[in-house]
Amino acid sequence: MDNVIDLRSDTVTRPTDAMRTAMAQAEVGDDVFGDDPAVNAFQERLAQLLGFPAALFVSSGTQSNLCALLSHCGRGEEYIAGAEAHLYSHEGGGAAALGGIQPQPLPHQDGTLDLADIEAAIKPDDPHFARSRLLCLENTFSGTVIAPEYVQAATALARKHHLATHLDGARMFNAAVAGGGDPYEGARKIVEPFDSVSVCFSKGLGAPVGSVLLGSTEFIGQARRWRKALGGGMRQAGVLAAAASYALDHHVERLADDHANAALFAEILDGVPGLEVGPARTNMVFARPVPGVTPPDLLERLAAQGVLCTGGRPQFRFVFHLDVSRADAERAAHLVRETVAASAA
Repeated sequence: MDNVIDLRSDTVTRPTDAMRTAMAQAEVGDDVFGDDPAVNAFQERLAQLLGFPAALFVSSGTQSNLCALLSHCGRGEEYIAGAEAHLYSHEGGGAAALGGIQPQPLPHQDGTLDLADIEAAIKPDDPHFARSRLLCLENTFSGTVIAPEYVQAATALARKHHLATHLDGARMFNAAVAGGGDPYEGARKIVEPFDSVSVCFSKGLGAPVGSVLLGSTEFIGQARRWRKALGGGMRQAGVLAAAASYALDHHVERLADDHANAALFAEILDGVPGLEVGPARTNMVFARPVPGVTPPDLLERLAAQGVLCTGGRPQFRFVFHLDVSRADAERAAHLVRETVAASAA
């Protein structure tokens, strides 16, 4: 179907013509040998921008988080994370399956973990228990920006108990843009409290492939070994790093457009019979079907009208990105209103 509006995820973005040109012009080498100039330059640039000693370009956010977990924790040790955190619930159990690392999931409250729950979950030094080694947070979490005051308190608690800290910052730049001001300075402040951070470039920033893991020089050296063991050693990866570098230059500030389009979409849908629509969370809108509206049927009806989204159990998710214009957002909202009304009739 022509004119499909794909709101399933910001991972569906396609490289722009200018990004493809940057990829074609990239100077490349063999990254496993460490001599791809585009990869090296991008790693150094991002490390300097975000205030870390070193960085590692990897194929995906899942691989980045897994390299981090394997580098922070050994077999029989554990990490603490939210029960709905992406690295716990949506990354195939990789740390447990491949590293013998035990997850300790805690209840989520809009992406935050109760500080008392964190402290209670930290194990004493006792052979009956896995060793608590790492606290993991996520920002944004399902589009929600985590308050810096909470991050400071949670990471301080972790340091008090000698735990390392990791941020799954797949959409960290969305949080930085939502904070207003210089988004690059905002990003640096967001990641500053953490020992390591993962940043994705293939979501709202629009690169076709790639995430970056940042941390200390020693930590990144260990992560590089794990990347190789996980099959993530890439050769002429400079074409991918060039795309991510282009995105860093040209696609960060425009994330505000995605946030505005999500807000417009939510505003148009507000009060529509058949859905309980929440406010926009950066570039995401969530809606719960009311009784009488069958989620699988509604997904099929929306797809037939040219609007793709995900979910339905218990809620639908609509994600806005650089391939969705303001006109697309408005058209999609009206199509959803019409389709929901027909489904509820």
